[in-house]
Amino acid sequence: MNAGEILAAFPKLRVLVVGDVCLDRWCRYDPRLSEPSRETGIPRTAVVSAEVTAGAAGTIANNLAALGAGRVAVLGVIGDDGHGEELTRALARNNIGTELLLRSPMVPTFTYTKLINVATGVEDLPRIDFVYDNLPARVDDELVDSLRRAWPEFDLVLVSDQAETPGGGAVTANLRRMLTSLGEERLVWVDSRKRPELFRGIILKPNRDEAQEALERVGVKDYGALRKHTEANLLVITHGPEGVLLVDHAGESWVRTRPVENPVDICGAGDSFSAGAAMALQVTGSNVDAAKFGNLVASITIMKPGTGVATPAEVLTAAATT
Repeated sequence: MNAGEILAAFPKLRVLVVGDVCLDRWCRYDPRLSEPSRETGIPRTAVVSAEVTAGAAGTIANNLAALGAGRVAVLGVIGDDGHGEELTRALARNNIGTELLLRSPMVPTFTYTKLINVATGVEDLPRIDFVYDNLPARVDDELVDSLRRAWPEFDLVLVSDQAETPGGGAVTANLRRMLTSLGEERLVWVDSRKRPELFRGIILKPNRDEAQEALERVGVKDYGALRKHTEANLLVITHGPEGVLLVDHAGESWVRTRPVENPVDICGAGDSFSAGAAMALQVTGSNVDAAKFGNLVASITIMKPGTGVATPAEVLTAAATT
């Protein structure tokens, strides 16, 4: 199938994004206004404007919606706080369903506050993150029950396991077991930053560094052994400008990507790849076609600042020049 035929099938798809949904707060500060606090003497960071977007699982959901998926919803945990309110509004602006987000007063909303110097346009101060470690058992059980009830309404599930705290975030051992069962009946595509080796029986998409770290933790030397260890239906290992290495029961194969000179921002490239490739795999059933389509989407989003998205019109234009 070509890019146009793949895109034409997306409005029929119902897609659920599960896992760590976070709020990205892009705060611009003016260093000229950094006067010391009268009470403490500590210089302030004077934020003069702020923009909020949905990140992590929210970035995947934004890309799915932009590509034309018929229904997109997120299932995860947010705090009973102001950041949670901002996050639900940011998702709703892109017509992403938030009815499956669980609110809990026991955890904060995952929030990444990025401080950008207005004089230079550069993020040059330490990020301020609101995080949690070790999801409370009651919330964990509720999340798994919600997934069990919701999944029959969707055609495929994408998982964003992005929390870097030692205990992880919303994607717990309990949820991983549920995803293994779900993988027997639905296409389940997992992007895990720190724990890909802990999943079983689904599709795994680590990048090269994440895959190498998983090899070391498992104690195996090659990707084929990692696939066997995880019982993965498919390993999709992204290698940036080199393309994608596919690893399945038949062995390894490369899907190269078109070179992009001077990318603007590679942040979120993996999420945009996952959104495009997972839907393309659901539509075509072809690992190679899915990787090609994912590469095409990522080649567009890396030319945009922040965590950009690709529209169907942009994908068709890019496909015509490939």
